[in-house]
Formats: sequence, structure tokens, C-alpha cells
Amino acid sequence: MSLHLHVKTRLLIAAALLPACATRGDETPDVKEILKTVRLAQTSQDRTLTGFLRTEGKKVPFRLIMKDNVVRWEFSDPPQSLVLRLRESSSQFEEITPDGKRKVATERLDDRVRGSDITYADLTMNFLYWPNAKIEGEQTIAATKCWQVLCVPSAPSDSPYSKVRVWVGKSDGALRKAEMFNREGKLARSFLVYNVQKAEDGQWLLKSMRIQAAGARSPSYIEIDKPK
Repeated sequence: MSLHLHVKTRLLIAAALLPACATRGDETPDVKEILKTVRLAQTSQDRTLTGFLRTEGKKVPFRLIMKDNVVRWEFSDPPQSLVLRLRESSSQFEEITPDGKRKVATERLDDRVRGSDITYADLTMNFLYWPNAKIEGEQTIAATKCWQVLCVPSAPSDSPYSKVRVWVGKSDGALRKAEMFNREGKLARSFLVYNVQKAEDGQWLLKSMRIQAAGARSPSYIEIDKPK
């Protein structure tokens, strides 16, 4: 599950900033435009944030850098950078360690990020590019009217997920919730943005996101510090 992310994670997946773009009134937009709005929110920002991943009381600090169509998660102890490059038609996800840069292999997409319930697959945000997407309807999430969108990969080998369902705010284009389903069609994890904050420049940013993995004893959280 950004879930930006907006969310990055917004899934997030993946994203930490709420999109500035919005749909018009109650007019039903094209599903590709909805997903593009979420992607544009990640590529239009130039900002550095700090925060931490919280899992069962353990906090892992990180720095989140967004600039020039790139979202970069930086961790220390041991040092590690996870880099997401968002292009017009696809995304590229890389890991940078002291040994050098390398693309994250498909077999590692199920690996968890720093012991949290977030996986590498969630940070790639590749479901925002899947061509097999459709609007399922509308639903209110945390008092926000949202488009409910189902995203399906072109081929099973494209992702560890068989489908991803997302909820995107009708008024602001923000990714509010996401549900990821495994290849057996069972819910694997969900993301929910439940708190946002306003920066000094007027931008609304993610403050807290909950990530719940199936079978986990307790959820994980992405917490973003107040921007300086």
C-alpha cells in the first residue's frame, strides 16, 4: 500500500504532499486523468521534509526529498537511499547504498522497508501507471468525497499485487486511502491518510498515515514533521 502518497504513500504510497490539482464539481473525469493528477503532485514539488516510520513503538527517522520529478527517501544506520523517478508513462525505483546504485529487483518488491509494514512495491507507486483502471464509484473517506478507482496490472508478473484500489479526493485530487490485494485476491495491506498539516507557503502536506498489513499485530505509521 501511498498509498503517496500529498501522500506519498500519500503511498504511497509513496508521497508526502497533497495534490494541488482537483476535478471540477461532480463531473466524472477520465480515470487516467485522476491517476495523472496524483502523479503530478509528486513531480511538481521542490521540498525537503523529515519524519519517521513508526512500528510497534520503534521509530526509524528519514529525510524525504522531492525535486525534479524525483522522490528520495534517505535513511541512516545503515545509510540507504530509496529513489523514485516519476516519468510521464512509467516510474523507476532504485536503491542507493554505500556500494553503489542498483535497481530494486522484482523478487525484492515484497521486502519490508526498515522493518515497517511498507514494502518496496508500495514505494514504486507503479499502480498509478497501470492502464487497466476504472472508476468504481464514489465514497466518503474521513469526511472527504472521493472517487473510488480500481487499478489492475497488465500482467501478473508486473507486480506482487493482483489489484490496487485507491480513493482520490474529488475536490483536491489527494490520495486518501489505498488497498493492496495479493495474487490470491486477498487484502495484503491498506493505507489511510488521517492527518494533514499546512506549511507556511500554504501547501497542505501529509502529517500522518496509517499502514495496516494483513496479519500484523499492530499498524505502522508514516509521520511527517512540521515543515520548517
